[in-house]
Amino acid sequence: MVNKPAGLPVYPGRAGGASVEDFFPLWRRGKTGPWLVHRLDQDTAGCLLIARKKAFLLEAQALMAEAAGKSEKIYWAVLRGVPRGSAGEINAPLAKITEGKRWRMAVAVDGQPARTLWRLLGVHGGNALVEFSLLTGRTHQIRAHAAQFGHPVLGDPVYGDGQGRMCLLARKLVLPLAEPVVATAPPPPHMAGFVEACLGTF
Repeated sequence: MVNKPAGLPVYPGRAGGASVEDFFPLWRRGKTGPWLVHRLDQDTAGCLLIARKKAFLLEAQALMAEAAGKSEKIYWAVLRGVPRGSAGEINAPLAKITEGKRWRMAVAVDGQPARTLWRLLGVHGGNALVEFSLLTGRTHQIRAHAAQFGHPVLGDPVYGDGQGRMCLLARKLVLPLAEPVVATAPPPPHMAGFVEACLGTF
């Protein structure tokens, strides 16, 4: 498990620059691997699971698959504004919409099922710290659902106003393997002050 910094892509991009995969030779055991068990958006910080052995890769991916539903994936986000209520579920299917060279995920009746649980953690300066639990694993699920919710992730360049850095953290990952995988990531520097103002400690 690594704590991926916000702004670092997991795969090498066309524009060049560093990526998580650049570090794979340092982590390699044997002739192949390691492998990414899952992915995080470039601007999302936090828990990223990497497999050094193929057997672990397959077992971990099976647990994280929607059909298995046995993994726990918790995210923290700073949202623009404050949602009504203290907790709930967003159940809104998502489909990929392409507009020229750009694409995004949008709520669509014929989209893939997408379910996200949310819980309000705190409020500061008119914005909210919200915990999200993924029940499905669609691309940009939290970001698209938060926007559909009427409170996009602060700094989101696709679903929000894009002002400042995106405030989304893969906070916790739990996999019930024979040797359980449990990891928790601290808020990145650009989120830490807001989280502290809401929670006092983390």
